[in-house]
Amino acid sequence: MQDHLLANLRRRLQDEEGHRLSPLACPSQDAVRRRPDPMAEQGHRLPFAVDADRVLHSLAYTRYIDKTQVFSLVDNDQISHRVLHVQLVSKIARGLGRLLGLNEDLIEAIALAHDLGHPPFGHDGEAFLSKKCVEHGLGPFMHNMQSVRFLERLERGGRGLNLSLQVLDGVLTHDGEMHTVRLSPRRGKDFAAMDAEMTAKLADPSLELVPMTMEGCLVRVADTIAYVGRDLEDAILLGLVSRDMVPEQVRRVLGESNGTIVYRLVEDLTANSLDQEHISFSSPISQALGALKEFNLRHIYTNPAIKTEHPKIAAAFDLLFETYLEDLRGERFDSPVYQDFLDRLDQNYKNETSPAEVVRDFLAAMTDEFFLKRHRELAIPRRLPGRLNMAHCIKN
Repeated sequence: MQDHLLANLRRRLQDEEGHRLSPLACPSQDAVRRRPDPMAEQGHRLPFAVDADRVLHSLAYTRYIDKTQVFSLVDNDQISHRVLHVQLVSKIARGLGRLLGLNEDLIEAIALAHDLGHPPFGHDGEAFLSKKCVEHGLGPFMHNMQSVRFLERLERGGRGLNLSLQVLDGVLTHDGEMHTVRLSPRRGKDFAAMDAEMTAKLADPSLELVPMTMEGCLVRVADTIAYVGRDLEDAILLGLVSRDMVPEQVRRVLGESNGTIVYRLVEDLTANSLDQEHISFSSPISQALGALKEFNLRHIYTNPAIKTEHPKIAAAFDLLFETYLEDLRGERFDSPVYQDFLDRLDQNYKNETSPAEVVRDFLAAMTDEFFLKRHRELAIPRRLPGRLNMAHCIKN
């Protein structure tokens, strides 16, 4: 009786999508997974809503709470962290999706998952970890690739979440740092095509990947809308820049506060994307947005004032990577790389993953505070107990 009721409800929701969504949208019934998944194919939730819930309840999502957005090691609890950023992306993108007639469930799943692969300390941490990965023959580290890896290979003890292709594609192709005037979906992908894109991206990190859905395109642009003004507000709060430093073109076209910037970008994007096979801004708005991103890059992201501790962070990445790599090679089972990471994963992961890849995955999964705690254990001498066990002091 209950199963029949839920099945009818699910069919009604699918029918409503047919009437409500734009012909350009990706309907939930088009969701494709690597493996059959009865849990995603029954009950009251549509497939992309299932994906959003799986992301929200994942361990990787929980770790957003203490991961840097832009500013690391700042003693100010009003500065944005990664968890707030992804919530803002989700909110902005779902609002735009409603205006454009796109699938809000798919948008939410992509938005919530898009930054899961970020290591501690934001993009700078990504650069430090990438250097170690290249040194050990793994190729460059890219957080979008690692996000897909977490979702497909590390969650649920190594079994992965079995998310839909459309969600994984949106996560892989979300590159919010790239300034794109117009973005049109590259439709018709399958899992083989996505896997080939990941291989090509690893070989050429500059390769631009394009989402397969309008929803993926929208999240990619919403990522920029969410961070560009918010990062400016954080920098003003910290005294790195002042509002009157913002270029005149930006203030005239977009405004000088985050609220105004977001509103004008959303308004313009809606007007220029409605019923179109692309997501785009008008030329004046796009030019002003590009100028604001350039201002942020010069005065915020590369500002030496926020990087005074970065040599220490880089050295910490080096120490942790090399230590855990030696722990794996020496089978030191009391090491955190075993107890806090590898012991929780299935045998397939252990069989298929090299020691350097395990260390990469472990470090990428860490929050900022967990990373610092593990580093303190290695770098800072601890006091010994008042009475020692002599058995440990006698050489054989």
